Amino acid sequence: MATVAQWIEGARPRTLPNAIAPVIAGTGAGLYVGGVTWWKAALALVVSLALIVGVNYANDYSDGIRGTDDDRVGPLRLVGSGAARPGAVKAAAFTALGVGAAAGLALAIATAWWLVLIGAVCILGAWFYTGGRRPYGYLGFGEIAVFVFFGLVAVLGTQFVTSGKVDWVGVGCAVAVGALSSGVLIANNLRDIPTDTESGKVTLAVRLGDAATRRLYLVMCAVPVVVSIVLAVFVPAAAAGLLVAIPLVKPLKLVMGGAQGRELIPVLALTGVAMLVWSLATGIALGLS
Repeated sequence: MATVAQWIEGARPRTLPNAIAPVIAGTGAGLYVGGVTWWKAALALVVSLALIVGVNYANDYSDGIRGTDDDRVGPLRLVGSGAARPGAVKAAAFTALGVGAAAGLALAIATAWWLVLIGAVCILGAWFYTGGRRPYGYLGFGEIAVFVFFGLVAVLGTQFVTSGKVDWVGVGCAVAVGALSSGVLIANNLRDIPTDTESGKVTLAVRLGDAATRRLYLVMCAVPVVVSIVLAVFVPAAAAGLLVAIPLVKPLKLVMGGAQGRELIPVLALTGVAMLVWSLATGIALGLS
């Protein structure tokens, strides 16, 4: 049986900024358009955290039973390492997704019924990333899904449920957070190009190749900088988002310097930190404006 520490590692805590950052940015955007309902912001955070833990366990389960993780370079995988039974990991995934569904249903009841449909799509997206007969994560669409679900949907969804409105500032925040969130996955898949190629997992990184994937990561890191500059033209305080450049220095050096394998593992956490820095700086700036 896996230990508690192994279950925590299997949930991939390095990816939690992907869930926290969009809620912070969306709440800041909600404050900018007129104020937020704080209990809804808290529920939105529960939904986001539950979904990312659910998709991480679902990914662990699906990759594990396919044998994709038999020669793993990155952090522990519960099924692939044999630390936990596949059924237990699958149950953990369904439990986390169930918590997210319950919290999302409460938000939909209090806000708008059609949010149930969006929530259902998010849950299906979480499972079929690596689950099912033709997982879209094996076809090179993972980064697009992350941009949509943890960028556009998470940020704009938070802005809407907390304030009842969506505006162009929220869209800008969604694009910036989505880009960095995709950057985390790009770095992960860059590291795994050799093993994914051998196992038949055709990620976007496998399709593009090593050099082009590194350039794509650079572009994703540049997006929040550009968004901050644009936002600052209309909301001067939003220039605080340029602080994102500081935590991006080291991961960019690693990626653009040709780091391979385990050398790329810190890039995931550092990109997540950059995402949190951008969301906090921009969210606070917008909330106070």
